[in-house]
Amino acid sequence: MKSSPESLYLLDLGVLLKEIALRAKTEALGASEDDRGFALGRLTAMHEVISLMQQQAYAFGLEVKDIGLDGISPERDLV
Repeated sequence: MKSSPESLYLLDLGVLLKEIALRAKTEALGASEDDRGFALGRLTAMHEVISLMQQQAYAFGLEVKDIGLDGISPERDLV
């Protein structure tokens, strides 16, 4: 992928979202009973976002590494 502002934006966004998603998983695993519902809801939302971004990358012929979402599988890492 070229180093256009758009491609750099997508790469940065993907990397940041991956970090947030993995943090959401860690927080969900350690959440208290009172906070568990919120933490699981946040984790579910991140699962949806990462899945959608990866699906759209494939649909547009982009490699997931080009949008910073390589090395993460929503079904493996965010459930």
